[in-house]
Amino acid sequence: MLIEHRSGRYADIACDLLGFCVFEDGGAGSSAFKALNRLTRGAAGALLSSGEFKPELHRSSLIHNPRGLKARRLLLIGAGKKTDYSLARLRELAGTAIRRARAAKSKCVAFVLPVDEKPVQCARVCAEGALYGNYESDLYKTRDREGRDVERFLVVVGKGASGERIEKSLRQGAIIGNAITFTRTLANEPSNILTPSQLAERATAAGGEVGLSVEVLEREEMQKLGMNMLLAVSRGSDEPPKLIILRIKHQEQAPRKGAPLYALVGKGVTFDSGGISIKPSEKMEDMKADMAGGAAVLGAMIALAQLRPKHRVIGLIPAVENLPSGKAARPGDVVKSYLGKTVEIISTDAEGRLILADALAYARTLGATNLVDVATLTGAVVIALGNINAGILGTDQATIDLIRKNAKITGEKLWQLPLDDEYRKAISSEIADIKNVGNRLSGAITAAKFLQEFVEDTPWVHLDIAGMDLDHDGRPFAAKGATGFGARTLIHLFSGV
Repeated sequence: MLIEHRSGRYADIACDLLGFCVFEDGGAGSSAFKALNRLTRGAAGALLSSGEFKPELHRSSLIHNPRGLKARRLLLIGAGKKTDYSLARLRELAGTAIRRARAAKSKCVAFVLPVDEKPVQCARVCAEGALYGNYESDLYKTRDREGRDVERFLVVVGKGASGERIEKSLRQGAIIGNAITFTRTLANEPSNILTPSQLAERATAAGGEVGLSVEVLEREEMQKLGMNMLLAVSRGSDEPPKLIILRIKHQEQAPRKGAPLYALVGKGVTFDSGGISIKPSEKMEDMKADMAGGAAVLGAMIALAQLRPKHRVIGLIPAVENLPSGKAARPGDVVKSYLGKTVEIISTDAEGRLILADALAYARTLGATNLVDVATLTGAVVIALGNINAGILGTDQATIDLIRKNAKITGEKLWQLPLDDEYRKAISSEIADIKNVGNRLSGAITAAKFLQEFVEDTPWVHLDIAGMDLDHDGRPFAAKGATGFGARTLIHLFSGV
């Protein structure tokens, strides 16, 4: 998709579809809508007053061949209440325009910014939203795929906006949007195609294009290092495990002495059957996306390599397949972790925390001073928060607060759960230092307490994105399938854009 900006009169822009947002509270009486209504000889106002179009969030209605405009179609988009307007909502509105344009087979779309404030930031999130909305999950369909993509997206800004700054912002938005498209594609891939080896190959190929150095630790190297928890999870599968390490090349050249090093660690279970503690068959196909945290880290690192982050950042993705076999780890097994602590495996379906724990501990060996992990870790967080918020826990409260504050920009909502010391008792083991699950209570918290054992005193944030990785219903601004949740949070946290 070609993304550009236009300033001046939107009435003079020749395009297939012009998107215009209308707020619920006062939209019809605003000067902007009145001007549109005059241009269209009252057609926009008539549609609104008839009740056929209501400016409720994401509702939309088309006017074909609108008088007074060079656009072939005018799309009125409900923007909801103006008091709830944010950059995150603007991103969605741009995506809604693209989804309707795709349905109408429109190739060129112009989108009018609904407010005049912060045009540079607005342009960036519109670019992100357009790419998000233009994405489809039909990776392997052989029919009905051609002719739907929007090819050109024009962001219409006010006359006073700096064209150079807007263009730079659009480029940043395109970098972020394309990185999240890559993230979503990985999570949508079926597990027979996206194996741990294939994930490592794609990381190497994509990283090489943007300035990432990619190192892949193989099974033999992990055995020498003593990453026995990660290896235990992979034992049941014929697919070899991989530990993917991502570094931004320009940051390796002359790191400032004493500068913090952030490690982003993403769970990369390319398929999770539960192992010997096998899952129910219903919806097991969704477990292809159990590597969504790893995909988010890879997507974020691809974007950050191009955006020049304000801090040194590395990424780690422990990638395995969790299957039952005669070689698989069993409930009751005890393994020694990379850190040296012994772990009693109670459930082989609590595998994500095992691979993350070894990777987090190894990141500290690499010099990480701060840790952030992203994982589809527990069903318990879905029971607690549904698919509206992800869970966030950890010991780095300043970063937690910043991530949650950024949600008004990223659109990725997170709710903080407690991490009191009393929860540690649930994962005490009779025969080892710790066990990998407790009882049925507080499952998301005790999973985080398990990870905390391996980060020790290193400042750490944990994002449990289970329930946020896939969207089965579709939304007005996005296709069904993988959401890419977590990637935008990480990108914004470290790039500041």
